[in-house]
Amino acid sequence: MAHDHAAHGHSQGAGHVHGSTDKKRVLIAACLTGGFMVAEALGGLLTGSLALLADAGHMLADSIALGLAWYAFHLAGRPATGRLTYGFARVKTLVAYTNGIAIFVIALWIVYEAWGRLMHPTPVLGGPMLAVAVAGLLVNITSFFVLHGGDRESLNMRGAILHVLGDLLGSAAAIVAAVIILATGWTPIDPILSVLVSLLILSTAWSLMREAAHVLLEGVPASLDRDLIAKDLEATVKGVREVHHMHVWSLDGTSNMATLHVCLNDGVDPHMVVSAIKKRLAAEHGIDHVTVEPEFGLCADSRDEHDHHHDHDHAHDAPRDRRLYH
Repeated sequence: MAHDHAAHGHSQGAGHVHGSTDKKRVLIAACLTGGFMVAEALGGLLTGSLALLADAGHMLADSIALGLAWYAFHLAGRPATGRLTYGFARVKTLVAYTNGIAIFVIALWIVYEAWGRLMHPTPVLGGPMLAVAVAGLLVNITSFFVLHGGDRESLNMRGAILHVLGDLLGSAAAIVAAVIILATGWTPIDPILSVLVSLLILSTAWSLMREAAHVLLEGVPASLDRDLIAKDLEATVKGVREVHHMHVWSLDGTSNMATLHVCLNDGVDPHMVVSAIKKRLAAEHGIDHVTVEPEFGLCADSRDEHDHHHDHDHAHDAPRDRRLYH
């Protein structure tokens, strides 16, 4: 069976290297985030700052999310099984989607709490709040740069970065709120800035969820155009008369796959044409895993029941090569 092993192997090798380093980066960020979350929660309770409590809430969810992201990278390294023939790579996309939902829930909770604080203002200790917020900002900056060096094409890694970015913005907002409270004594700035930070990360969370959902629904990757790819194959691969029933999708946001039927001109070698298609898709379109069904004459899927029985009864009269090439 024809298969472009070199291209596919290179893609998997690059993905394995990225996955290994990303796994370590996410684990470091999870430990930093989880460790400081306790200190920030205590600081929020002692100072009465919603901004600190909100950021601690972010960090609690984020430490869990980063732990899940680390576990997703861990699972993705496992080999495929008889039941999970594509392996565990899509777990990373599931975690990315779940992370987006978690951010929405946290942001809505912060908005609810902020409304209560605006209706019934509470005293806030600006000095201790500022000290805790500065320490939190340093921890979040460290985590952000640890993750920022990873593979930003990975939805799982982008979800992890988004969580830490939300924490970083939360710490920055808490610092601003603390400075204003110390300078003016105006405590409503605390819940107001908490809401602003929540709205900022909500838009990014929505973008992440939309991309993860697109992958889970096996939509065509944004960087590819299925119809243009089909026309390219018809124009460049010798022996191809028509390309149809083409599906293009991504397993995890980085590994692209395709299945397609190709109608061939009479007399061409199916094996040679399939090999040429695989090489073209890998080299020009970044699609490394391809399944091709070569056909002569009518498409097998378009025939009615009568034609099917007729062909079955007379198969010995006109044998055709309709093997599936992986």
